[in-house]
This record gives sequence, structure tokens and C-alpha cells, in this order.
Amino acid sequence: MIIVTGANGFIGSAIIWELNQSENNGGIKDIIAVDSVDLTTRPEPLKKRQFSRFLSKDQLWDFLSLAETQKSVNLVIHMGANSSTTETHWEHLYENNTFYTQRLFEWCAHYEKDFIYASSAATYGAGELGYSDSTDPEQLRPLNLYGKSKNIFDQWVKRQTKTPPHWYGLKFFNVYGPNEYHKGPMASLVYKAYHQIKIDHQLKLFKSYLPQYKDGEQMRDFVYVKDVTAWILELSKKKPTNGIYNMGFGQARTWLDLARPIFKSMEINQNVQFIDMPENIRHQYQYFTEANMKKWFSAGMSTPRWSLEAGVKDYVENHLLQLDPNL
Repeated sequence: MIIVTGANGFIGSAIIWELNQSENNGGIKDIIAVDSVDLTTRPEPLKKRQFSRFLSKDQLWDFLSLAETQKSVNLVIHMGANSSTTETHWEHLYENNTFYTQRLFEWCAHYEKDFIYASSAATYGAGELGYSDSTDPEQLRPLNLYGKSKNIFDQWVKRQTKTPPHWYGLKFFNVYGPNEYHKGPMASLVYKAYHQIKIDHQLKLFKSYLPQYKDGEQMRDFVYVKDVTAWILELSKKKPTNGIYNMGFGQARTWLDLARPIFKSMEINQNVQFIDMPENIRHQYQYFTEANMKKWFSAGMSTPRWSLEAGVKDYVENHLLQLDPNL
């Protein structure tokens, strides 16, 4: 049995898709899906997925207290969190992103269950120390409270002497792909650009305020969600050395690099307009992110299967342009 939290969200629901269509005896379906948003409120991400049971995040604790659960579970994949980088309610972030994760980690350690959890590339802050997953979390200075809530857990987990048999913290970079449709302002640029272009036949991007970056040439590490889910399944099988790992493509690309295959897949001539960036985010805007994937590849883990161009093409043509875009 596998528990997936954040199951009714973006990456969580994509993980259940990956488990369902894995080659393990026709797919893994003995899954407990957990989320703070129920299936009535948000039915789309899991409507085509197979799982044993759905629980709210608060119901999970009673379920974990059952002797049968303690016997049957072999892996907890914890993706549940408030992922808003603009959230200002610190107590809420600490309760949901830090303390909740600590409780799950301790349960897995006590009952000897493997544990995979979502950290974040937001922990790297402005990137002044680079983007290496070997950097001590104590040295990092996130730019927002969301990143802080994730980094505090990363600091805590490094101090633990009693741990799950195998545990992995995953620092996601700019993940894009199907099932992110509910994320609103936190959705990827691919999703937002698709709808802009569909309506206006143009895409608006923020101007650059640093002379070393031309407009549209700010850079990000974009990674397709189908690579991320494949890697999580691979982690559960290969079980490399415990620790924190980056989840990125490993090569920074520009916003314009991202825009081109969107226009191409939509068969619309490229038309990009540059607009002013709101002053309230200029001080925390990242001009460059690039995951250092050396630790991951040194552990014998697989390379990305989806280039930026191939990932955007698949996302737009096989999902966004379809009547049912969900996995």
C-alpha cells in the first residue's frame, strides 16, 4: 500500500497516474489518496485514476493509528502543502508545510516505512550559493515564507538520528504539465501562456530589470511533470542513498525558449509583448535557476526523457488542446 498526500493536486495526482500505468502487474492501484481538497470540490485531477480510498489530511492520522495500516503501508509520498509563494500567514505555512511533514516523517521512522517528500527549489533563495542539493540547508536563505517553511523541515530532517529506512526530499524546480489547471496564479507559464495565446494571439512576459538579461531571456530550469513522476517511481525501486535531491532538467532555458514551442504547437505566429513587472515582486524575482543534477546522476538515476520542446509539445497537443486535458 502506498499513501500519496496532495493527491488531488498537481504533482500528487500525476504521481497516481504514474503508479496506475506502471508496469508492476498492470499498474499500482492499492493507493490511499490524501488531500485537503475533497473530490466533490475538485473532481478533475483524479476522475480517471484508480485508488483504494480518499482521506482528508486530518483523517489521515486516525488511519495511520490502525494496526492494519501500520502493517500494510510500505511507502508514503508526501506532496501535500500550501505551495503559494505569496502566502503571508506564517503559522498556517508552518503547520501545513513543516510540522505536518515532521509528524509523517516520525511515523515512517517509527514503523520503518519509506518516505518521499516535497521540498522546493524555493529554498535556494536568490541562488547566491548556487543550486546544488549538497548545500547545507542551514546556509540557505529563501526569499519567501513558503521557501522558509520547506527549508526549516530540510534543516530539521538533517538532524534526525532515527529515520525511515529510505527517505528522500525532492527540490522541484519549474514543473509544468497536465493536471495543474486548478493552480491559478501558481500554474506554469505554459498553461497561462496557452490561454493568453488562445484568446489574444499574443503572450505577455515581464521586462527584465537587470542589464545582463534582455527582455524574455530571464532563465529557469523547466522540467516536465512526466519526468518528475517517473523519477519518483524510480526512487521507490532503486532506493539510492538517503537525502535531498534536485528535481530539474539540469539546464536553464529562457522564457522565449519556452514560448516558441507553445506558439508552434498552437499553429499561431509568435507574438510576445513585454510588460512592467509589479514592484512588489521585483525584489524577490529570480533571473536564473538551474538544478545541479550531479548528485542525482552520480547515484545512478535516469536522465530526463523530455526536452523542453518535446515536453511543451506533448502538454499542449496531447492535453491542453484535447476536450479532456487531464491525465
